Amino acid sequence: MPARALSGPLVAALSHAKIIGLKAGRADHRFIGVWVVVVGNRAFVRPWNDKASGWRRAFLDDPVGMLQVGDRQVRIRVRAPRGERLWDRIDQAYAEKYPTPGSRAYVRGFRTPRRRATTLELLPR
Repeated sequence: MPARALSGPLVAALSHAKIIGLKAGRADHRFIGVWVVVVGNRAFVRPWNDKASGWRRAFLDDPVGMLQVGDRQVRIRVRAPRGERLWDRIDQAYAEKYPTPGSRAYVRGFRTPRRRATTLELLPR
């Protein structure tokens, strides 16, 4: 069964937001600021540091959480996307959305195989 998609207005908000809040798991953790990109009508995030205590690992333990964009909070779940072509499109989306001189090193770093493998897709819960 295909996964449900995020709503059009939410995808548009994510597309325009430079940083969103992300809270992993069902526990009452705080929101962490992360970069988000949209490819097609799908939203993706990657951690810079994939620490054992980080938000991505918390999502691996419990794939539900919340995202915050502007004043809006939305219940989400995550899954790992697959495929080199999709990862290439996500890399390109990061490069286009975050082109500033200060962002370039992070965008380049997101293209490493180690970080590409940590990509998560945001889905409605």
